[in-house]
Amino acid sequence: MIGTANGRFQRVSLRARVTLLAAFCVAGVVAVVSLGAYMTVSTNLDEQLDDNLRQRARAAVTAPRVNTDVTELPGAFLAAGDVRIGLLGVDGRMLYPTGTIAPPTSSGDLDVARGTRLENMWDDHRTGFRVISVPYEDGRAMVIAQSMAPLNQTLGKLSVVLFVISGIGVLVAAAAGTAVARTGLRPVQRLTEATERVAMTGDLRPIPVTGDDELARLTQRFNAMLAAVADSQERQRRLVADAGHELRTPLTSMRTNLELLLASERPDAPTLSDEDKTEIHADVRAQLDELTTLIGDLVELAREDAPQVVHEPVDLVEVVERALDRARRRAASDVHFDVRLQPWTLLGDSSALERAVLNLLDNAVKFSPSGGVVRLELRQVGDGSVALEVADSGPGIADADLPHVFERFYRSSEARTLPGSGLGLAIVKQAAERHGGAAYAGRAPEGGALFTLRLPGRP
Repeated sequence: MIGTANGRFQRVSLRARVTLLAAFCVAGVVAVVSLGAYMTVSTNLDEQLDDNLRQRARAAVTAPRVNTDVTELPGAFLAAGDVRIGLLGVDGRMLYPTGTIAPPTSSGDLDVARGTRLENMWDDHRTGFRVISVPYEDGRAMVIAQSMAPLNQTLGKLSVVLFVISGIGVLVAAAAGTAVARTGLRPVQRLTEATERVAMTGDLRPIPVTGDDELARLTQRFNAMLAAVADSQERQRRLVADAGHELRTPLTSMRTNLELLLASERPDAPTLSDEDKTEIHADVRAQLDELTTLIGDLVELAREDAPQVVHEPVDLVEVVERALDRARRRAASDVHFDVRLQPWTLLGDSSALERAVLNLLDNAVKFSPSGGVVRLELRQVGDGSVALEVADSGPGIADADLPHVFERFYRSSEARTLPGSGLGLAIVKQAAERHGGAAYAGRAPEGGALFTLRLPGRP
């Protein structure tokens, strides 16, 4: 807003605001760049002048002497040229070439003549000369002064050029800002219409992008947001599809057992023994429990924010043994388990931990060859945590797959032909992190895959 004579304020148009903003921004940038360029050139010119004075001073000190009718003078006196040169004694008297002007001196030059300083470089602002003094033989100092007028003229011309360029840049920025503001309302209108279409219809197709200005960048960011929403929906669809695959195995097994029980009740069908019925009933109950736990874990996995861990004491050995019993019922008879467990307790959710251990055991059984051994070891480590290791004697995990095995829905090329949905290890990782631990994958000494859960707690 801009104040007026009667105290009221008049709203500044968008075009004027963009013009002023562009002009102020460019003016600030140009001012900083111009100041930096001026300071850099000024510093370099000063350094060149100082280096030149030092070289001439060294040359004047080492130059051979010239005998005159009166006295012996340094040869540099005859080639003074564009500088003022002289010999300064400790008494303050200056010897300089006839027909020239003596160079200015200071107390620091007398210190050089006395031998207490090796060099004195200073500016005489009164005369506009840069002065250097270096020791000379016979207890005197060689003093050379060079005019700074050429340097100041160069810097003056540079400042004028930078000022003119800065002014042109500000004017160009103001003109460009006006042009952008004039043409900017039409793309804004198109973007507004597109966002309203998305809000009303739910159509997540990207909005066409035209140009390469700020509004085009805004449209690209909006398209990125639409892509994120579409990806979220796609992940939800994939979760449902993969959950169906994960549930298919226990459902199929339970259906087979129920059909077997129903078939045995038919008049002409062979009857089942009480032992077989008891085993089938146990399998059905176990499969129902597995389905209940699996559905709960899949629901938790689908949530963006996992619920808080239930803080209740958990005997990890009991959790591992329950998961081991379920894994043994699923595993083939020729797969053996090498189990070594140490007592360990922690606060957490026993169901989530059991599901995570069962997923690791099922994964090890799935990749173990006929007659293979699955090693399950629960051991305490030195940092106050426990390591639960599950190793198999299968082909192991390829190096390219190691960074991705805990990602949702990820399946290696070897696992795509085997049952599973790619959610098991993701559930393992989430369960470990919810209990303050971590999950790792690597290669076991037996040659197969090695999965490790690190969990806090106490023995």
